[in-house]
Amino acid sequence: METTEVKVRPASAADVAALVELRVANAEAHVALDPGTYRVPSRDVVARHFAAVLADGTGQDAVFVAETPGGRVVGMVEVLRHPGPPEHQILRPEPSADVHTVVLGDVRGGGAGTALLEAAQRWATEQGIRYLSAGIHHRNAGAVRFYHRAGFTDAGLRLVRRLGSAS
Repeated sequence: METTEVKVRPASAADVAALVELRVANAEAHVALDPGTYRVPSRDVVARHFAAVLADGTGQDAVFVAETPGGRVVGMVEVLRHPGPPEHQILRPEPSADVHTVVLGDVRGGGAGTALLEAAQRWATEQGIRYLSAGIHHRNAGAVRFYHRAGFTDAGLRLVRRLGSAS
């Protein structure tokens, strides 16, 4: 695919509608991967989430968007800080965050995701964050390749067991 010319910038309140569409498109793709795990959240709930994150002046979390020269928002990255582990747990208290990158399918592979992730990493480094985590579904081969190319590595194994009946 040819390179997509984008500008990455911090998201603003004016971007909430585009962020909602990106989140919903991402949710729909994930539901197709595993409907037993994923859902499509309500647009209203997603809009409230992004409005709150963008209005929070503490700098706790960050959202960046990738915008084409024509002003179309084609991607986003969200960095959500983890709370530190409680003192009674064995994990070392090192600042970390989750990173969620979404790029629209028609521009995927053109560099927008890489530019977004680089902006997220710069911001996280400036904030003293030492680790970024990307929770990727194992069937999402494109996302696994993307994050591996960006230097993310397997950090362990998370084992789960579903209890009771599925609701």
